[in-house]
Amino acid sequence: MSTELHDSASARAELDAIADNLRACMQCGTCSASCPNVHFMDFTPRRMWRLMTLGRYDEVLNSKTFWSCSACYTCTLRCPRGLPLTEAVYALKRYAAGNKGKHSAFYRAFLDNVQRNGRVQESTLMARYLAEMRSPSKALGFVPVGLKLLRAGKLHPPGSEYKGVLKPMFDAERNMEDRS
Repeated sequence: MSTELHDSASARAELDAIADNLRACMQCGTCSASCPNVHFMDFTPRRMWRLMTLGRYDEVLNSKTFWSCSACYTCTLRCPRGLPLTEAVYALKRYAAGNKGKHSAFYRAFLDNVQRNGRVQESTLMARYLAEMRSPSKALGFVPVGLKLLRAGKLHPPGSEYKGVLKPMFDAERNMEDRS
């Protein structure tokens, strides 16, 4: 994500508000030690919080760290300062998704896919993701994998048996988010 996405005063204020919630962090590393997904991250949650409090938003927004959070709340529950760490991750995801952040295309495609189909439907997920990436060469790179999966019977055509099942849950979540 380039700096122009958060150069505006309102964008900067949004990121500053997230960082302000983390100022009491004493950098103990409990969040990193507790995180089940830390091995999939560019850097540890502890480092991410430090970068946020230092105002180094580019490094955080260009990373996969906050996208790798599964919202298990373990970091929040174990934080000795009681910081709202998972809420900060949600705020970063919302900010990056709204500003078309570096890794947000897959996140948006995944959530839309689950909401529409009631489960992950791999072929439509990848089609949407690759369309958003607007990279024909990247899409062509997935053709051999797709053909192998199809031949092995592991890639299923879109079905409608679960379609719309999770829509009420997503709508309720949006309503709760709007109220907060």
